[in-house]
Amino acid sequence: MFKRILVANRGEIALRIFRACRELGVETVAIFSEADRGAAYLELADEAYCVGLPKAADSYLKIDRVISAAEIGNVQAIHPGYGFLAENAHFAEICRSCEIEFIGPSHEAMALVGDKNAARRLAKEVNVPTVPGSEGLVEDEAQAVSLAHELGFPVLIKASAGGGGRGMRVALNDLALKAAIQQAQAEAEAAFGNADIYLEKYVEHPRHIEVQIIADNHGGAVHLFERDCTMQRRHQKLVEESPAPRLDAETRQEMCDAAVRLIRAANYTNAGTVEFIVDPSGSFYFIELNARIQVEHPVTELVTGIDLIKAQLLVAAGEKLPFTQDDIRQSGASIECRINAEDPDKNFRPTPGTITRLRVPGGFGVRFDSHVHEGYVVSPYYDSMIGKLLVHQPTRREAIACMKRALSELHVEGVKTTIPMHQKILDHAAFHESRVDTTFIERTWPS
Repeated sequence: MFKRILVANRGEIALRIFRACRELGVETVAIFSEADRGAAYLELADEAYCVGLPKAADSYLKIDRVISAAEIGNVQAIHPGYGFLAENAHFAEICRSCEIEFIGPSHEAMALVGDKNAARRLAKEVNVPTVPGSEGLVEDEAQAVSLAHELGFPVLIKASAGGGGRGMRVALNDLALKAAIQQAQAEAEAAFGNADIYLEKYVEHPRHIEVQIIADNHGGAVHLFERDCTMQRRHQKLVEESPAPRLDAETRQEMCDAAVRLIRAANYTNAGTVEFIVDPSGSFYFIELNARIQVEHPVTELVTGIDLIKAQLLVAAGEKLPFTQDDIRQSGASIECRINAEDPDKNFRPTPGTITRLRVPGGFGVRFDSHVHEGYVVSPYYDSMIGKLLVHQPTRREAIACMKRALSELHVEGVKTTIPMHQKILDHAAFHESRVDTTFIERTWPS
């Protein structure tokens, strides 16, 4: 096991990694921007170094400064968390060229699966179902129009690089398609420095289900079952749960087996998530592989009893996975609500500011992963998530009741949050009956 690692991230995920390392006897080095100077969670690291100005581009995304902090801190490895540099293959390569282990997949595997078009091609090779679409990148509008007529409208234009819903547009006709291509390319170029796009048939009213995987360097590769992430707005997840409701045992097994097949084919190691959509008939299709730990990984931890951050550290240190596929079971039901500093009544506009009062819920089966506290300043420079409220109960019905109670106990004052939106979702009959799809939020609360 490593003696000392650097956590190349901030906030909730940095704190999550500090805690796992403390339990393993691993020392931690934190980095922070000027906006995060003095943040309370930094006190849980053994050392902390400032890497720049508030904007991420001037601090957390500065590879040279992160590497310098790692060298000054005399670390053996870097954990990227999620976001920032977590899926940057160049950063992973630089880490290892500096003889610092990157806690994640190899840069070759990351580059392969990070290109959605290449990942789709690999999926087809190992018989993982994919959404019908272009065989490669779309070169021009004429090709796109011809393919769209072949597939049938509506179609989905997708950026080949990146994630988080950026560079994605739905087109219903030729005119909309031409405009959507320009918009998707511009957004992808700005966000990822790569304007490549491809086309897929747009699957209407899908559910979004992802499979957690992890693999070691000794041939071990397992899945930790699935999470349902259907409840989202603008491709950003709001609620996640496991097991996925309305997913029969046969489909669950086929989907999980497909995820393991894919990561083996990609020579992928460490933790990752294979994402699928499920159409109204129950057929599932691969959409992408996220080469990092996910925000919602605690949902899987609660139903499997496996600490994924510790497992990541063990794998990166060259050890075998401490469990086999037969050891992993789903137990009970878990739900996560992402608590963001956003105003749902104003199109989820971020609401930075000072948290003047915070009351955290507790009780049997309740977990709140957060780095904030009374007096904490929610910065306008970073993601608006301030915490993840999770529950774990024997059944989904009990988990919903527990989450409703926990949400009523969670009080955040000083900034608007998504708590009222979550309460509406948890009260809705369609959520209870799992009669939802990825457009549920926009259709139910269009304002």
